Amino acid sequence: MPAIPALRRTLAVLAVLPLLALAACGYGSQAVENTEHAIPGAAKVDGLDSVRIGYFGNLTHATALVGRHEGIFQKELGGTTAKYAAFNAGPSEIEALNSGSIDIGWIGPSPAINGYVKAGGKNLRIISGSASGGVKLVVNPERIRSVQDVEGKRIATPQLGNTQDVAFLNWAAEQGWKVDAESGEGDVSVVRSDNKVTPDLYRSGSVDGAWVPEPTASKLVAEGGKVLLDEADLWPDKKFVITNVIVSQSFLEEHPKAVEAVLRGSVKANKWINSHPDKAKAAANAQLAADTGKALPAEVVDRAWPSIRFTDDPLAATLDAQARHAVEAGLLERPDLSGIYDLTPLNRVLGAEGAPEADDAGLGVK
Repeated sequence: MPAIPALRRTLAVLAVLPLLALAACGYGSQAVENTEHAIPGAAKVDGLDSVRIGYFGNLTHATALVGRHEGIFQKELGGTTAKYAAFNAGPSEIEALNSGSIDIGWIGPSPAINGYVKAGGKNLRIISGSASGGVKLVVNPERIRSVQDVEGKRIATPQLGNTQDVAFLNWAAEQGWKVDAESGEGDVSVVRSDNKVTPDLYRSGSVDGAWVPEPTASKLVAEGGKVLLDEADLWPDKKFVITNVIVSQSFLEEHPKAVEAVLRGSVKANKWINSHPDKAKAAANAQLAADTGKALPAEVVDRAWPSIRFTDDPLAATLDAQARHAVEAGLLERPDLSGIYDLTPLNRVLGAEGAPEADDAGLGVK
């Protein structure tokens, strides 16, 4: 197999972005680590004392939020304790996985791709899908009334090279606009801004809109913004991966039963979310409040929730397309994604549930 091409210096920049402080792991002041309590008298899975699980404080990570809040993962892990770490950015979660500070994580497609390629395909596997959709272009209706009006404006994305940044750059190119991917300068100005800061930038008039995930998109609508575009409308069947589940390759090899236990929890959490949307919204928001000290306003959650689809399908073909978009934007050399997926444990779980197998689009472990 040919050597995997090196990433451009853009991705080197991503690798050195400030990491979140995670007191127990050394990853940034805004990350949170907490521990559940193992079920008394229950057997440990694979003999493990604990499994360390990472996720973001986004509604697009509601599978993890709900699975944690409702004790679904802990129930599947039995006598093995579920430990959790909440992150704000993909590069820091990948670093935590690489260092062994977490074992399994919920993460967006671009960080998974970047992390896999940078490590020469030796650090992670995508083992399940989690969510689709939940990304919108929200604009100031006084400045932008149509797609054509976006030209010449300032549009925020969460981070250089992140999933939404790549999506916006690809969409802008399809409109015929030229943008330098690294600087963000061009026919449209791309402003890289943390999702927590973007509503303030919008309120102050520093940006004219933002291509962002939920709940940030709905926060902007609450500030008077208008949804100009739902990214789902750009994809076949309105489906595209926004959140995957990844695992350390070494953890997958050494503790397959623990991986299956977490995946059973993920599948059950998604089933519960889809069957009990109101209770699921409340559970996700309650976990966000526990992690951050502040719940989202009910109107933000209610507005955001319908645009997110919770699915175990990793929608692998759309991840491949997202990688191609990053290449076309100049953020990534053509990557070799062979082996990025190992859906064997997920398909065992789905088979036990009587559900159809998930497909890896030819990118699975051989």
